This record gives sequence, structure tokens and C-alpha cells, in this order.
Amino acid sequence: MMHILAIFLGLATGSAVAGAVFAFISAIGIVPSLARMTRTQPHVRIYENAIIWGGMTGVVVMIFKINIPLHTFVVVGLALSIGIFFGSLSMSLAESLDVIPIITRRISLRKGLWWLILALALGKMAGSLIYFLVSGFYTQGG
Repeated sequence: MMHILAIFLGLATGSAVAGAVFAFISAIGIVPSLARMTRTQPHVRIYENAIIWGGMTGVVVMIFKINIPLHTFVVVGLALSIGIFFGSLSMSLAESLDVIPIITRRISLRKGLWWLILALALGKMAGSLIYFLVSGFYTQGG
């Protein structure tokens, strides 16, 4: 009986958290914003479904520790896609909170906003590479 209760609570709380994450992504408007920028507004429904299915697939793979053998090029493509998605998500959040205009006003930045955004992205990339490639920062299955 305790196992059934634990399964039910796990599914309920996991569903609540996943719903909150998808509601957050929807609230900041990342999908319609990206569709508008790429002129693919008719495909917003496909993008939203891909995010939901990708999230559910990721959870299943992590819970059941499924090993999916993929070619290096596929892994690089997936990593690049994930990085682009999270970069877009963070920039969308920053845009919705007006972080960039506030920062540029505070530091009196008149030219070179492109360089600031590039520096933020490269810093995030460097941190991720150090985390995953330097021994001691990340332990597999830990």
C-alpha cells in the first residue's frame, strides 16, 4: 500500500511541477516569440507539442536509466538544440523582465549591446564546458 501511495504522490507532484514549468514557458511567450521571429507562426502547435514530448521523453529516460546509443553527430546536434532552446528561454525571460534595458541604463551602455549578449552567452558556454569536462565537477549517475 505504501508503494502505491508513493507512486501516486510522485506522479502527482511531478505532474504539478511539469505543469508549472510548461505554464512558465507559455507565460513568458517563448514559443510564439520564436515563431514570430522565424516567420513560422502556423507551426506553434507543433513547437509546443515537441516541448511537451521532449520533456516527457527526458523524464522517462532519466527515471528508467535508458541508454540510447546515438552517433556523435546526433549528440552534438541535440546538445546544440538544447543550448539554443535554453538560451532563447533565458533571453525571453530577461526580455520579459526588462533586464537588458535596465542593465544597459545602469552601466550607461550606449553601443555594443551585441557584445554584452555575446559575452553572457560565451560565459555560460564556458561554465557548462568546465562543469562537464573537468574532472570533479560532475559525476555520472551521482
